[in-house]
Amino acid sequence: MTGSKKSSGYVQSIERAMSIIEILDERGELGISEMSNLLSLERSTVHRIVSTLKGLGYVNQNQANHKYSNSFKLFEIGNNVVKSLGLRKQAMPFMRELSEKTNEAVNLAVMDGKYVIYIDKIESQSTIKVDLSIGKRMPSYCTGLGKIMLAYMPEHQVRALLQDEPFIRFTENTVTNFDELLEHLVTIRQQGYCIDNEEYVEGLFCVAAPVWGHSGEVFAALSVAVPKFLYADTERLIAIRDLVIDVAKRFSTTLGYKS
Repeated sequence: MTGSKKSSGYVQSIERAMSIIEILDERGELGISEMSNLLSLERSTVHRIVSTLKGLGYVNQNQANHKYSNSFKLFEIGNNVVKSLGLRKQAMPFMRELSEKTNEAVNLAVMDGKYVIYIDKIESQSTIKVDLSIGKRMPSYCTGLGKIMLAYMPEHQVRALLQDEPFIRFTENTVTNFDELLEHLVTIRQQGYCIDNEEYVEGLFCVAAPVWGHSGEVFAALSVAVPKFLYADTERLIAIRDLVIDVAKRFSTTLGYKS
């Protein structure tokens, strides 16, 4: 621990609480003993801090395995930060471009631990309506937005988040195990975009591309969702794919990313 951290006003319990929040963000669900070992803290200390965080609504407990994870409350705070930073405002011209050129639903999302969070969207005029409202939290392993962001994470981080995840089969095309997901992520990273072929919602096809920040890391994603009946129009789908990739790259450039 550095001398600056031990300067006047330093509060050790807050530092430890933030360490717990950060390790849960990195690893996903963890038990008290796991956090104790990872952070080199007494089990009783971790239990006391986690209990406090849970009571304040910052941490949830899985009643099936009794492990803990960060709660949606952290996203609500983070979403306010996103608003203040103007990400949604900066993204809107690019989202409007996608909407106007495709006439389909356009989504903007970020990662929240092992989940993907929709932070903005433009509805389509399609008869297919999906409950993907702003603030909606979705499994990352079966959504185009989630998988494109997972694809650019270090593998050890993906493992920490999802290796022990019970992969729920939402449709016949849903990824059902971690090894299969890793194979998908390699392909996605190689091609630079992600196709969600009815993996979460039957009848819905999604094309997603990464949004890069000035630090050179993928921190958000854009997507266009297309009804299944358009699958047969290969040229249209290719055009949408290329447009999503191009718009996401140009948006990244405005955020300071240099390829």
